[in-house]
Amino acid sequence: MAKKKILMLVGDFVEDYEVMVPFQMLLMVGHEVHAVCPGKKAGETVATAVHDFEGHQTYSEKPGHRFALNADFDAVKAGDYDALVIPGGRAPEYIRLDKKVIEIVKAMAAAKKPIAAICHGQQVLVAAGVVGGRTCMAYPAVQPDIEGAGGSYVGPNATFSNAVVDGNLVTAPAWPAHPEWMRKFLEVLGSTIKP
Repeated sequence: MAKKKILMLVGDFVEDYEVMVPFQMLLMVGHEVHAVCPGKKAGETVATAVHDFEGHQTYSEKPGHRFALNADFDAVKAGDYDALVIPGGRAPEYIRLDKKVIEIVKAMAAAKKPIAAICHGQQVLVAAGVVGGRTCMAYPAVQPDIEGAGGSYVGPNATFSNAVVDGNLVTAPAWPAHPEWMRKFLEVLGSTIKP
């Protein structure tokens, strides 16, 4: 398997499982992952939040961990990376306001590099204008955004455990989909894992 260099865009109150688990999984299989946040440098941290599905009308939110960034946002050049990961949580709603975040997403989408987004991460894809004509899964509250941007929304099943691939784009509704979401992302990356 050829080692890939992957960029992960995060911010304060990124969903804990959606940043920690993919970061660790991608490192585990041998890829290099740079986790960055607008306005922050390597060694700084972002706060995470745990979103859970406990029978309420929407997810509940609890304090998560501190997640350490390992690269400087200001130094990021989209052309230096083979792929992009955008976790969910509350971070996407405000990092999408950062001009450089949008430029990175647009450049990587235009180059047809693999992009994995989960839960509310698709808000960043919508803001970058890259979901038109594409099929995506996302947390249900993001459905109007995807459809309003000209994309097709695929609703999650009862356990939120599925992911969908549309070309270079791999999307999922929430952290219960990690096994399928990461498996499909690794396939799009061209990574093979032998049992």
